[in-house]
Amino acid sequence: MTTFNKLMMALAATVLSMSAQAQVTVSDAWVRATVAQQKATGAFMQIKSAKDVRLLEVRSPVAGVAEIHKMEMVDNVMKMRAVDGMDLPAGKVMELKPGAYHVMLMDLKGQVKDGDAVPITLVVEGKDKKRETIEIKATAKPLNQAAQH
Repeated sequence: MTTFNKLMMALAATVLSMSAQAQVTVSDAWVRATVAQQKATGAFMQIKSAKDVRLLEVRSPVAGVAEIHKMEMVDNVMKMRAVDGMDLPAGKVMELKPGAYHVMLMDLKGQVKDGDAVPITLVVEGKDKKRETIEIKATAKPLNQAAQH
C-alpha cells in the first residue's frame, strides 16, 4: 500500500458521520492490527455529540462479537469488563482509548491487517429514546504504531 493510499484511508477514517438527529461525530478511529490466529482486538476513537446521548451498542462485520468495554483499577488490579453503555455528554469529546473505555472486537472472522479499513457501527440513544446508527471505518495500525498514537 502506498503512502498516499495510507494517508487517504486515514483521512477517510477521520472524516466520518454527522447526523441531523444527534449530531454525533467520530474522529481518529483506529483498530489494532492482529496476527494470523488472533481472535480479538481493540478499537479506539474520539466521539463528540451536540446533545446528551448514550452509546448503547457496537457492531462490526469483521467480528462475531463487539462490545463496549471499560478498564479500571479495582483493588490495585487492572480489570476489563463489558459495560451496557457509555454516556456521551453534549459538547464533550469522549475518548475511547487503551486502558479506558474502548470497543472490543472478538471472535474475529479473519486477520485485521495493517491499513485495513474496519467497518464499525455505533448505536446511540438520546433522552427522547430515539436511536441513531453511525457507520464509521477505523484504520488498522500495527501494534507498535498504535501504542504511539
